[in-house]
Amino acid sequence: MPYGYVIANIDVTNPEQMAEYRRWSTEAAAAHGGEFIVRGGQQQVLEGTAFGRTVVMRFPSYAAARAFYDSAEYRKARQAREGAGVFNMICVEGL
Repeated sequence: MPYGYVIANIDVTNPEQMAEYRRWSTEAAAAHGGEFIVRGGQQQVLEGTAFGRTVVMRFPSYAAARAFYDSAEYRKARQAREGAGVFNMICVEGL
């Protein structure tokens, strides 16, 4: 059965505010069976351009990943991060 992944590329502009976002997003992901596979760390651009930070979350299914993003718990996290960075986020199905 394929997993659902949420991949975020982030340029943080307010680290303190992002710390609050991380707290709420961690709780929201856990509530939907999500786990963090990549959360920051070393990265190097091989092609194209990169954001300052990359995050990859794995969920039990694509539907669970979408439910996480659309949930009241994650809406709280999104409100907390408003203005704290530039985000590019996608949801994909994969193995």
